[in-house]
Amino acid sequence: MAGHSKWKNIRIRKGKQDAIRGKIFTKISREIIVAARMGGGDPAMNARLRVAIEKARENSVPVDNIKRSVARGTGEIEGVAFEEIVYEGKGPGGAALMLQCYTENRNRTVAEIRNAFNKNGGQLVDNGSVSWQFKFVGQINVDRGTLDEDEFTLAALEAEAEDVAVDEDTFTVYTAMEDLHRVNMALEAAKHKTKDVSLIYFPTNKADLTEADQVKLLRLMDALEELDDVQEIYVNVDISEEALQEA
Repeated sequence: MAGHSKWKNIRIRKGKQDAIRGKIFTKISREIIVAARMGGGDPAMNARLRVAIEKARENSVPVDNIKRSVARGTGEIEGVAFEEIVYEGKGPGGAALMLQCYTENRNRTVAEIRNAFNKNGGQLVDNGSVSWQFKFVGQINVDRGTLDEDEFTLAALEAEAEDVAVDEDTFTVYTAMEDLHRVNMALEAAKHKTKDVSLIYFPTNKADLTEADQVKLLRLMDALEELDDVQEIYVNVDISEEALQEA
């Protein structure tokens, strides 16, 4: 990904954090359940579970909640059997969207997602229609603070990160999916406090939308974010500040 400018990951709209805070525990619990179900309950052997548990800790999810979610995922205690489904869609102006969903009822989920797309100028499409425009990678954020850009970039690359993007406040480190935990551990060992450690769909083919279409896209994303089964939304568009303010 060297040479790509930083992608502003609009998964949670500015100003919407408080409105969706009540859903955070539920979403993270589902993430842990699915990770444990797919890869087992040992974080040392399940990178995806490690990431999910770390996210839970960052968001102050109680330890008992984390343990119960892991146990539900492994089947040690009974609970709803969530599965992961990734849906693809097209939005206003040719935007591509990837939706990561955790559900116990596929029919309900796809009906709700299709309805949200249809009402907001978008379209649910077949798998493979837009996924070629994304790459599944690891992402680590580090507050820039007083860190020297060249020194930090060198440290990240020495830890075998694939790329480092920089903006005013944050260094964003990208890794191969399987290297996420190892790179994160190396950065922490070098005394860099990491945050927002996650696996994401990184857009490799950007769409250039007008401001009007960006506003429409944000409204579509609002509708999708309101759905309980939608865990994460990824788009191949850099959203402008003007569009964010207008939406």
